[in-house]
Amino acid sequence: MNNKLIAYIGILGVSLFAIAAIVGPLLIEDYSIISQYISESFASNTEYGWYLQYLGYVPSGILTAIFCFSAPYFLPKSKLIKAGFFGLGIFYGLGTILVGFFPCDAGCPTKIMHSSSAQLIHNAAASLTYIFLPICILGIGLGLKKFEAFKRLSQISMTTGIISAIFIFVLFSNPESEFRGLLQRVIEISFVILMVSSALTVKKYVSPMSK
Repeated sequence: MNNKLIAYIGILGVSLFAIAAIVGPLLIEDYSIISQYISESFASNTEYGWYLQYLGYVPSGILTAIFCFSAPYFLPKSKLIKAGFFGLGIFYGLGTILVGFFPCDAGCPTKIMHSSSAQLIHNAAASLTYIFLPICILGIGLGLKKFEAFKRLSQISMTTGIISAIFIFVLFSNPESEFRGLLQRVIEISFVILMVSSALTVKKYVSPMSK
């Protein structure tokens, strides 16, 4: 696949996620984007959850994984860059697929004793995603730092990595916070910004290996 196709795949991947995250709450009466997790919009008890899962989150995860596993080949050669993108492909891309296949229970409880098997898998995938997300993003930023032509993407990566790390720490400190929905959305927006910026860079710059 060429660099432009990979770029479009990346943008489409995060676009599907964003659309599902926006549409889902609109389908549920009294849903609060401030105090409720994104997952609650497609929980097992929701009427339209299946559509959000299989038309939004699962294909989004597949496309995101494809982009993350391919992007390093159209960027400067760096172990940090490659490890960062591969990490995002595994923990965010594949993690989103798992989260889509295994929706949370009603209310997305965080206590194990009140959780179904699907909820446990959902929580495990989401937790691993958020633990490794800032690490991978910061790795990409540090890897790009020594390449002058990629200075802007490096700055974006470092900024979004730091922001996501702060908000993930706050969210993990109190997963039942009345602002958990807002905290999660800031984290996801940080990732979307990185992905779109990376896709636009991949579209413009082609490594010698891709020629």
